[in-house]
Amino acid sequence: MTSGGQDPNQNPEGGNNEPQQGGTPPPPGNYPPPPGGTPPPPPPGNYPPPPGSYPPPPGPGGGYPPPPGNYPPPGSYPPPQGGYPPPPGSYPPPPPAFDSGYGQPGPGAGLSVGAAISYGWSKFSANALSWVVLMLIAAVIQGLLNWAFSSSNNAVSLIGGLISIIVGYLLQAAFVTGALQETDGTKPSIGSFFQIRNVGAVIVACFLVGVLTTVGLILCIIPGLIAIFLTSWTLQFVIDQNQDPIGAIKSSFGAISSNWGTLLLLALALLGINILGAIPVGLGLLITVPLSIITITYAYRVTVGGPVAP
Repeated sequence: MTSGGQDPNQNPEGGNNEPQQGGTPPPPGNYPPPPGGTPPPPPPGNYPPPPGSYPPPPGPGGGYPPPPGNYPPPGSYPPPQGGYPPPPGSYPPPPPAFDSGYGQPGPGAGLSVGAAISYGWSKFSANALSWVVLMLIAAVIQGLLNWAFSSSNNAVSLIGGLISIIVGYLLQAAFVTGALQETDGTKPSIGSFFQIRNVGAVIVACFLVGVLTTVGLILCIIPGLIAIFLTSWTLQFVIDQNQDPIGAIKSSFGAISSNWGTLLLLALALLGINILGAIPVGLGLLITVPLSIITITYAYRVTVGGPVAP
C-alpha cells in the first residue's frame, strides 16, 4: 500500500485489477465489439449452415427426393412407341403343315432319289410284261388316231386333234392308275390299267395343266417348266384322293413345294434316264417311261404319307 492509503492494485475508477486466484483469462468471444458495430465472428465449431436447404441424408432404399418433373413411379412406364413385337412366348402359332389328305403331314424328308428309283425299278421288273404291253397299246392307239384324222379338211383335223388329246389324257390316267396299284402292293393287269376313276375330273385337270404349261412356255419357257414340275402329281390327287381338278392342282403345288429340292433332283435324274432310253430308236422308252411313272408315284405316296407296299 502506498502513501496516502491507496492500494496500487486497485483501479482508480474503483475496480480491482488484481487477478482472481486460480482464474483464467476470459474465453474468446467476450471481447468488446470492434469499432463499427461489426458482429463478432462465431466461435470455432459452431458455424451456421450455408445458405440453402440440403436434402436429408439417404435412408433405406435411397431416401433422396425425386428429381424435378412428373415422372411415373417405377414399373408403371407407358409402353414404348413404334409397335414393338410381343415378348418371347407370345408369338403367333406357325402356319399349319401341308395337308396330305391322309390325315397327317407326309414324311417328305425321308424321300431319297436313290430309294425312289430303286423302288420303281423293282416294281417294274416284277411286272415288266404288263407295263411293256401297255406302252405298246398306247403307241398303237395314238398312231391310229393320228392316221385316221390326218386330213386336209380343217374341221376333221380339229375334231381329230381334240379326240387325240382326250385319249392321251386317259392314257396318262391309265399309267397313273397302274402305278398307284403297284404302290398298293397289287400287280396291275392290262384290264386294271383302264379302271380309271373320276374320268371327268381327269380330263378337266389335264386340260387345265395343259393351259398352265402352254402359257408358262410362252412366257420365256422357264415358267412353263416350273408349271410342269409343280403340277406333275395332279392326276395322282384326282385318282388317288378323288379331288376336283382345281383342288388337285393346288395339292400338287403344295406337296411338291414341301420337298421341292429332293423332288427336283429326282425329276432331273428321271429326265436323264429317259434321254438314255430314247437313244436306241426309242426302244428304251418301253422301260424308262413305266419306270419313271412308278418312281414319281412312289415319291408322291412317300411325301403325302400314303401307303407304300414293299
